[in-house]
Amino acid sequence: MVTGTDIKDIAHAVEAAAVMKLLPARPRLLALGEPTHGEDTLLDLRNELFRQLVEQADHHEQGDRHVQEDPQKIQDGRRTIAIESDCMMGLVVDDYVTSGKGTLDEVMARGFSHGWGASAANRELVRWIRAYNDGRPPSEQLRFAGFDGPLEITGAASPRQALTALHEYLAVAARVDTGLLPCTAETLDRLLGPDDRWTDPAAMTDPSQSVGQSAEAGKLRLLADDLVALLETQTPHLITATSRDDWDRARLYGRTAAGLLRYHHWMADTSPARMTRLVGLRDRMMADNLLAVAARGPALVHAHNSHLQREKSTMRMWDQPPVEWWSAGAIVSAHLGEEYAFLATALGTIRHQGVGTPPPDTLEGLLYALPEDRCLIDAPRLATALGDMLPAPRVSPYYGYAPLDPAHLPAYDGLVFIKDVPQT
Repeated sequence: MVTGTDIKDIAHAVEAAAVMKLLPARPRLLALGEPTHGEDTLLDLRNELFRQLVEQADHHEQGDRHVQEDPQKIQDGRRTIAIESDCMMGLVVDDYVTSGKGTLDEVMARGFSHGWGASAANRELVRWIRAYNDGRPPSEQLRFAGFDGPLEITGAASPRQALTALHEYLAVAARVDTGLLPCTAETLDRLLGPDDRWTDPAAMTDPSQSVGQSAEAGKLRLLADDLVALLETQTPHLITATSRDDWDRARLYGRTAAGLLRYHHWMADTSPARMTRLVGLRDRMMADNLLAVAARGPALVHAHNSHLQREKSTMRMWDQPPVEWWSAGAIVSAHLGEEYAFLATALGTIRHQGVGTPPPDTLEGLLYALPEDRCLIDAPRLATALGDMLPAPRVSPYYGYAPLDPAHLPAYDGLVFIKDVPQT
C-alpha cells in the first residue's frame, strides 16, 4: 500500500507556477473542480489561484513585449474567470467589472444564481476584478462569466429573457431588415405566455406539468432556430452595426434560448431516459458556453468536479436509479485536447457537515497523512504509484459532498487536496 511518505515528492504548494509545471502545454481553459458547494475556503483558494494566474500572465506579457518575441507567443490579454452560475445573470457581473455599471451590492444580489451572491469569497472576487480593471483599456481587462444555463435542480427558467433579448438585438440594435425576421416581438410574447407556466417546480418530478411539448413551445423552438440562423448569416453586418462584444452577447442569448426550449421539451418526456437526458442537456449548455469563453481567450473555470471531469459523471436523484452523463468538461476536453486542463479537488474533513477524518484506506485518507494543510498532487504520477492497488472509495455521510473516484485519477491533470475545511 502506498503511504503519505511515498508520495511526498509529487506533492507541491498550491500555486499557479506549480500548476503550470504539471501541464504539457499552457491551456486555454484551466478547470478547477470542487467536491462540495457552499464552502468559502474552496472559493478563497480559487480566488488566490486566479490572482496568481493573472499576475503570471501580466509578467509574461511584459517580458514578451520587452524582447519583442513572436506576437503569437503573447497571451491574449483578455482573461476570464467562469463559474457555475447562470450565464444570463453573469452578464450583470461582467458589466460591473468592466465598466462599473451598478453597485457591488446590486451585482451580488442580481448577478449570481444558486445563492452564490451571498458568498463573501465571491464578493471579494468581484471587488478585486473591478479594482484590477479600473483604468485599463478593454483589451487588458479581466472578464467574468457564468457558464451554467438558467437552471436549478428544481426546474428551469422561462426562455423569455434570452429569446426576447435576441429578437431585440436583431430588430432594434442591429436594425436587421424586418422582412428577414421570422416573427414580431408580439408573436413571441403571445407564444411565451405567463412565465410561471415555464417555471412551475412540479414539472421537474411530474412531466405532465411541463409546457415544453405544447404547440406554443414547438413553434418557439422553430422561431429560436430561425433567429439564431439569422444571427449567424448576418454576422458581417452585425459586427459592423453594433460591436463584436454585442454580437458575442447575442450569440449567448441564442444559445440560451435554444437550450432552454430544448430542456423544457424533454422535461415533458415520460420515458425512463428523461433524467439522464436532462442532466446531459444541462452540461451540453455549460460546454457550449465554455467553448465560447475559450474562443475569447484564456480562462479559469470553477465548478463542481462532476461538471468538469473527463470521465463519465454519476448522480443519484430522489428515489430514482443513478444517472450517468458526459460532463461539460468531458465535452470541452474532446474539442480542445491539451488546451483543456482539469484539477480535481478532494477534502479531508468538513466537520460542521458531519464529514470526519477519512479512513486511511481511502484516497482522501492517504492524502490526509501528508503534513501539509493543502497541496497540489501530480495525479497521473500518483495513479502510476498506486498501480492496481487502488484505494477504497470513500463513503460520505453528507449528501452534499462527493468523494473522488480513485479510478478517475489518471484522467486528472492535477489533484488539489485540502485537509480540513473550517466552518465560515
